Amino acid sequence: MTHVRALIVDDEEPARELLRAFLSAWPEVEVVGDVGDGETAVEAVRQQRPDLMFLDVQMPEMNGFDVVAALSAEETPVIVFVTAYDRYALRAFEVSACDYLLKPFDADRLGATMRRVFARNQRTNQEVSAAIRALVGQLRSPEEQQVIVKADGRHVFLAPNDIAWLEVVGKEVRIHVTGATITVREPLNSLAQRLDATRFIRVHRSAIVNRAHIREVQPWFKGDYVIILRAGTRVVTGRSYRAVVQELLAR
Repeated sequence: MTHVRALIVDDEEPARELLRAFLSAWPEVEVVGDVGDGETAVEAVRQQRPDLMFLDVQMPEMNGFDVVAALSAEETPVIVFVTAYDRYALRAFEVSACDYLLKPFDADRLGATMRRVFARNQRTNQEVSAAIRALVGQLRSPEEQQVIVKADGRHVFLAPNDIAWLEVVGKEVRIHVTGATITVREPLNSLAQRLDATRFIRVHRSAIVNRAHIREVQPWFKGDYVIILRAGTRVVTGRSYRAVVQELLAR
């Protein structure tokens, strides 16, 4: 491929402008559009038929994974994800057919990406599309799969992002979600098995916290730690879980 038609998708205008500026150094690349939301991105792909799409992962309402899911295999161009994801997602990107740009990136990193894009073009679009869609399936499932719990005789569907932490109080478990607390009579070990281990970490035999809700970690007495959540809640870790917290801090 000596000529690449590229589409830029990012909800932040400065990010789109920066990427467009970096791509101007590549005469083989023609930017056919830049859009700021997922719904418009899907329309642009169908109208412009780009060869390559730089796709922001984290966008409101319709994120990058939703964009890919909305496209058929025939419509899906080669995709470079633009992301601030943690290392678990990055590892998945690295073994896939598509590339990623980790924000913030520079012209050199984009250059490495473009060389990979041109090299990968030796493979068929069908192979690339299949690999991308398999990756999206891997990354969307943990994020979107709801946690179902039984409380007061009813089944409650919880979005993982809304769960801040879980604590054992007597024979019950209190699930602290955005704006509410749900009490269930189920062992914490049972609930833990239904939570994404890359997102939720057990820091005490009676407490599990969502990494995304952690604001800071402070040293506590005798080698333990106190975890302060974004809502201001303080969770003291247990001695048996020091290594888990230390691994989190080492990342």
